[in-house]
Amino acid sequence: MTPRTGNLSLEDLAGLVGVGEIDTVIVAFTDMQGRLVGKRVSARLFLEDVAKHGAECCNYLLAVDVEMNTVDGYAMSSWEHGYGDMAMIPDLDTLRRAPWLPGTALVTADLHWLDDSPVVASPRQILKAQLARLADRGLVPFVGTELEFMVFDDDYREAWKKGYRDLTPATDYNIDYALLASTRMEPLLRDIRNSMDGAGMYCEGVKGECNLGQQEIAFRYATALETCDNHSIYKNGAKEIAAAHGKSLTFMAKFNEREGNSCHIHISLRGAGGEAVFADSAADDGMSTLFRQFIAGQLAVMRELTLFSAPNINSYKRYVEGSFAPTAIAWGFDNRTCALRVVGRGLGMRVENRVPGGDVNQYLAVSALIAAGLYGIENKLELEDAFTGNAYGSDAVRVPSSLREATALFATSVVAREAFGDDVVDHYLNNARIELSAYDAAVTDWERVRGFERL
Repeated sequence: MTPRTGNLSLEDLAGLVGVGEIDTVIVAFTDMQGRLVGKRVSARLFLEDVAKHGAECCNYLLAVDVEMNTVDGYAMSSWEHGYGDMAMIPDLDTLRRAPWLPGTALVTADLHWLDDSPVVASPRQILKAQLARLADRGLVPFVGTELEFMVFDDDYREAWKKGYRDLTPATDYNIDYALLASTRMEPLLRDIRNSMDGAGMYCEGVKGECNLGQQEIAFRYATALETCDNHSIYKNGAKEIAAAHGKSLTFMAKFNEREGNSCHIHISLRGAGGEAVFADSAADDGMSTLFRQFIAGQLAVMRELTLFSAPNINSYKRYVEGSFAPTAIAWGFDNRTCALRVVGRGLGMRVENRVPGGDVNQYLAVSALIAAGLYGIENKLELEDAFTGNAYGSDAVRVPSSLREATALFATSVVAREAFGDDVVDHYLNNARIELSAYDAAVTDWERVRGFERL
């Protein structure tokens, strides 16, 4: 594999600080909503203290809504508990440059309470718990996330002032795989690609998508934790780079009535020695028994774990027949009408889950994929035959159609509570119920247009 630049050791960082090339280190983690949050510290302080001991932050960062409002119902953080601190403990394996920010390095942190116990409801910790379950079986997951976004010629502050209405998309028509119109965005897209490479990622390339101004920048697969860490940095960095270009971009699952933004997640397991465990050359279909059980688990519990793949009201508006977003819980070989698409061979044999949208919290979605797969493996579930044809027109069970339905299914899921624990399940149920309450109380433009004069 070709060498990558951007990753830093503490010694590398000290040298760059010494010559004045880096003066700031961002200590960050991914919150419930999938956002990168944290603080900037002086590089000198980071080297002297924060690298070893961490930095404090308010525990309300895992107990707010998308508006950063404090809300009730969380066991870990409330007015009654005084909104105390938790510690961001840097994972030094993630230390890297942030080339789009002058003089800046960035490190991903794990969240701990001040007694050094982990914050179990933090997304990265939820994933690490599932990775430990796989490790107990001598299994290592490799993951790739394919994140789509839409680019607008309005910058973020202009878009805010317009209420996100009447924005100008960066192209005027369907640009799926098109090069000509996508070239208009190439200064921005190239900056994102090169910046992420400079942050230690392996950027594969970019392609146009179906909606206006829509693109997908792909990164080479890696171990599950590395991919999920990179996902957050890329998503945040792409927005910052777009702002610097006087543009904006959105990862929301469904911006308008055209195609939504997906985040297809590819996952494959290997043995502790790196050997393929999903492939079996002796099998007629090339699939091992373990792989078949893994997929059977996905099918069995996908509905009850959908909350971790589709966490917002808007997430469910992607699921439209004939839109390349799945509606049928079925699996097939290289069949994009199914929720699960099996592709590849050998070490590359994998399953693509097409349910998550661009708004997904990738740590939670990958955790759900692993938990579902382990459910299938532990119970030796039999896999139904692959679906052929158009799954949109099938009688297969459907993906939940709303956040309300997904929340109800998650609340009664025995698999979720056994895999993640009551603390985690209750924490994310509270988050979903808060979103539902806020949505139910909102008066929308749709209601005004239909009701102002005519009702």
